[in-house]
Amino acid sequence: MKLITAIIKPFKLDEVREALSDIGIQGMTVTEVKGFGRQKGHTELYRGAEYTVDFLPKLRLELAIPDAMVEQAVECLTQAAHTGKIGDGKIFVTDIEQAIRIRTGEQGENAL
Repeated sequence: MKLITAIIKPFKLDEVREALSDIGIQGMTVTEVKGFGRQKGHTELYRGAEYTVDFLPKLRLELAIPDAMVEQAVECLTQAAHTGKIGDGKIFVTDIEQAIRIRTGEQGENAL
């Protein structure tokens, strides 16, 4: 089992969710986060005063999936979240040692 963590632009969420549903991924956790990388924020003008926005709004998606679906899920995320502009995001894949469904007690891939 793997945990895929993806940081994407907020307006790409519906596109990503639909693409993941199309390949059979049923669930994910979405968290609103802020951050910066090479994009390094930007400056804005508000009521005549200029100020710097260092941390930009992003979404963090977390998906627990079977090993067999990792390549397909990463490719799907990459295509659906891509804009070609700086700040598109990142995808991280990590191992999951154990998963347990609290309601039924199912373990391993059955819990996903």
